[in-house]
Amino acid sequence: MLFRPPDIQFCWLDRIAFLLLLFVVLFRALMQCQLSAFADSAMWPMAGLLLLGLGAVLAQPYEAQNWSVFAAKWVVPFSLFHVAGFVFKDATSVRRFETFALVVLAYLCLIAIFFLIGAKDLIFPRYILDEGLGIHADRARGPFLQAVANGLTLNMLALIALDSFRRRRLRGVLALLFLTALPVAILATQTRAVWLSFAGCIVALLFVSSSRRVRGACLCIIVAGGVALLTALSFEDANASLGARLEERSPMEFRWVMYRTGLEMFLEKPLMGWSADELQPELAMRISDFHQKDFFFHNTYLEIAVQHGVLGLGLYLWLVIGLLRLGSRRRPHVRSAAGAFMDDQFRSFWPALVGVYLLNAAFVVMNYQFVNGLLFTIAGMLAAQNRLPDTELQGSPS
Repeated sequence: MLFRPPDIQFCWLDRIAFLLLLFVVLFRALMQCQLSAFADSAMWPMAGLLLLGLGAVLAQPYEAQNWSVFAAKWVVPFSLFHVAGFVFKDATSVRRFETFALVVLAYLCLIAIFFLIGAKDLIFPRYILDEGLGIHADRARGPFLQAVANGLTLNMLALIALDSFRRRRLRGVLALLFLTALPVAILATQTRAVWLSFAGCIVALLFVSSSRRVRGACLCIIVAGGVALLTALSFEDANASLGARLEERSPMEFRWVMYRTGLEMFLEKPLMGWSADELQPELAMRISDFHQKDFFFHNTYLEIAVQHGVLGLGLYLWLVIGLLRLGSRRRPHVRSAAGAFMDDQFRSFWPALVGVYLLNAAFVVMNYQFVNGLLFTIAGMLAAQNRLPDTELQGSPS
């Protein structure tokens, strides 16, 4: 999902690999008589949203893009939530997941910094620089080909890295590089929603975190971010680019029109929403100031409300509550058998991680497969840990 080739001819490889993964995990669960774990109450609303999305995509003429978006929004996160509960069950596997997250964070930071300083020969894979693929070719968009997806991933992985720093797994030179490189990478995305969510998250942790190491790390990130911003403003090209992003009004005007139009459409059909085949023609008829092939709401909640009405919006709110409740179960003086990464204090990071996701969802539609997969994989790990009886969680004090 991280290095997914953008060429449509390779999509069938994704599907085969994903279905093979599901088959292996399901077969293993069947052999171990663990299928009851698939009925997690936190995913009941997601199952409802998946069915609503399936009905919408079946009502449209077949297009590979529609099915890819449906999979990225609902199928992949729903599946990985359950897969994670079976795969990441012991300390070794969870530690490997944490290592993977830190490696991906380092890679994304490097790619963003290379883009910011103009070292494009070092950017890999090369399709990131192809202006004919995706959007935001003028920003640090990473392999996702979308700057918001890149920045949101950086923000979520940064919270995992802060927890690693708290437990002293990330320390020394690596910790110093992380604290200084992260704000530069966030700055390079040149995306206001990413800047806002990152700044809000770091400032909030600075005041509410119970860990002195986390508070110190947040303070260092703020200082490094300030230095990076002042340094960037001292270069004429970077200053002009950042200034243009802050002063740019056209995207905000377009989004305001989409928000207003979407609200009007929701109020006209609040119960069941608009069918997929009438949505785009209706938007094209109502919006005369902007001429586009397809219209997007740039807001996850608004899109769900317009497409699925009060039912869909209620299910999504139920899903959000379920996600937040996954990290609310505290077990003081107990270290999880799943490893230190999922200890009790990590659960204090979980609301911040979900909050970052939800804040960005107010500015974009969450069609990002890797982002959704990452969030729901961690959610599945927490759910699996919550299902373990206390007798299986006893260990050394955390």
